[in-house]
This record gives sequence, structure tokens and C-alpha cells, in this order.
Amino acid sequence: MRSRRSVDVPALVEQARAGSSRALGRLITLVENAHPALREVMALLAPHTGQARIIGLTGSPGVGKSTSTSMLVRALRQRDLRVGVLAVDPSSPFSGGALLGDRIRLSEHSLDPGVYIRSMASRGHLGGLAWSTPQALRVMDAAGCEVILVETVGVGQSEVEIAGLADTTLVLLAPGMGDGVQAAKAGILEVGDVFVVNKADRDGADTTVRELRQMISLGDRTEPGLWRPPVLKAVADRHEGGEEVVEALDRHLAWMQEHDELDRRRRTRAAREVEAIALQRLRARMGEVLGDGALAEATEEVLAGRLDPYAAADQVVSRVAG
Repeated sequence: MRSRRSVDVPALVEQARAGSSRALGRLITLVENAHPALREVMALLAPHTGQARIIGLTGSPGVGKSTSTSMLVRALRQRDLRVGVLAVDPSSPFSGGALLGDRIRLSEHSLDPGVYIRSMASRGHLGGLAWSTPQALRVMDAAGCEVILVETVGVGQSEVEIAGLADTTLVLLAPGMGDGVQAAKAGILEVGDVFVVNKADRDGADTTVRELRQMISLGDRTEPGLWRPPVLKAVADRHEGGEEVVEALDRHLAWMQEHDELDRRRRTRAAREVEAIALQRLRARMGEVLGDGALAEATEEVLAGRLDPYAAADQVVSRVAG
């Protein structure tokens, strides 16, 4: 790992804010590698964050997340918005790098200076995101991305972490990939703000839309004033439906602003980010203490009957706090 002195952080930050994709990429690499200069990076970027609109895209593998992301990028660029794309991929078990490299499907935007695309490896982190995703978003936000699309690894029955990270969560489904009950089991009915049935030119698309609307209507979102998630259709590989999806995202943004929901979500997101960093530091400190034999000592006390497990845990925690 390079030392802090080998990285001119102020210059990188200035270049990234001036529109340099190269500098932006280097800053995100510092984030991914937990470089010693990371704290300096975050300190310099902090005054320039909080402006970007973050939209999360999730859905089961095969529903067309990458092609849908490309469709949305095109629709957003038609509005002359600067767009960032953070595509979180499964990690290679050998290199630890991003396995799929979604930039392949986003290649049509690769030469557009108004679009920045970055693939990020999940590195074993559960929830469909990488651990460093929140910090990477801060970098892209400070660098002037007005809208950031975050594409997750894909939902299983627990990978819904994107809901706590995005301002708006867009859930993608496709005909023939499970009914509304399966969607409910996966937890996506609770986290989705906008639902899109992609590959709508296939048989069964209307049935999937109808089942989703029925399942959503069974929830607790029918009270006046609550957001009712729309269910839209799209054919992303033909760029059909992109404008309608963006309009639905805009309606959700307007609803959040009207009901103070946007501020609440962002406060919650910031609190979780601080908590995650604090817990990481505590784990590091715990590792130092346990490496000194505190755990072994406490274990012997428990085995000998001189301490119960709770008292032993208190002893270890006091060593960490000290």
C-alpha cells in the first residue's frame, strides 16, 4: 500500500471537481483500498456533498439491470444531467476484483464526458453492495454527478441493502421469473419505490404487472398521502420505456420533498454510514485486544467456572474501551 505522502489528495480533489474522470477514478480507488489518505479525502470532499440524487436499481440476476441502467442513463442525459453509475459486481474468488464488469453493457456511454461509470467488487459483502459503496458515492457526489445510479449485485431473499442507501429504489422484474408471492418473499415489495417489468415484449408481461399491483395493494400503502409504487413496463435493450421510468422517479422525488421523506432518508443514511465506520474501528481495536490474549484469558476463566460468559465478555469489552 502506498504511503499518504505519495498521493496529492488536494490536487486529486480539485481535479475531480473540475471534471477529471481520471482523478475521480483514483479517488474511488483510494476508497476501495482503504488507503491511509482516505480520511483526508473525505474531509476535503465533505463540504461539497449532499447534492446528488441517488437511485438504486436492484432485481434478480437476469432481469436486465445493466441494460436498464443504460436506458436510464440515456433518458437522463437527454435532460442534460451529469450521471454517475456505480455497478456493484460479485467478486472474483481469485483476484477479488469485479467479476462481471457491467461497463460492457454500458459501452455506448463510455465516450460521453457527462457520464462516469465505475464497476466495484462486492468483495464478499452481503446485501448486494460493497462495504465502500457509501464512500464511493460521496466521491461521485462531490465530483459533480447530479444523478448517481447504483446497480446492485442482485437480490436474493436478503439482499435489499440498497433501500437504505438510495433516495429512490427501483426494482426490476421480468416475465417468467417468479410471481408476486416470490417477490414478496424476496422482500422487494417493501423496499421498492418504483417497479419496472423489463423485457415487456415477452409473453406474460401483463400478468406479471397485474400480480405485482395486486400484491402491492395488499400492503399498507393505501392510506391517503402515502406513496403508492407504480408498476411500469419497459424493453430496455430497445430503450423503450426509459422516459416513463424517469418521470416516475421524478414523481417520487417530488413526493419525498413534499412529505420531508427525502431529508429523513438522507439522515438515516448518514447515521448508518457513521455507525458502520465506528463499528469497523471497534472491530479493529477488538482484534488488537484479542491478539494480546484477552480472549484466551477470559475463555480460561469461563472454563474454570470463575466467570460466566457475560462477565467474561464484559471483561474483554473493558479492555477494548481502555
